[in-house]
Amino acid sequence: MRMPWARKGRPGTLRGADSTDREHLVEFIRTRQGVEAFLEPRTTVTDTTLLLVAGDGEWTRRRVADAEAAETLAKKHNLPLYEAARVGYPQRMREWTARRKAAGEAPS
Repeated sequence: MRMPWARKGRPGTLRGADSTDREHLVEFIRTRQGVEAFLEPRTTVTDTTLLLVAGDGEWTRRRVADAEAAETLAKKHNLPLYEAARVGYPQRMREWTARRKAAGEAPS
């Protein structure tokens, strides 16, 4: 039986970033105000990711090829880029998530 969350490919192989991930990030930047970028390092479970947080706390996360790709995207769109492991996440993000949860909505 195949588990719904299982992906094709070798077990234990991380899925890398693709053009769909980049397009999603660019669309989020284009359609939100006050966006900041937070680089999340690769872990044993996920590849390097970029978390974007809008001024109202709405957020999204997608894979990026590496830290250099995240930096290039942030510079191209004039976004501040922070290392999430060093600075943590903004309070507005936690508040936005809490509001959605209270309203019975799924997080990003």
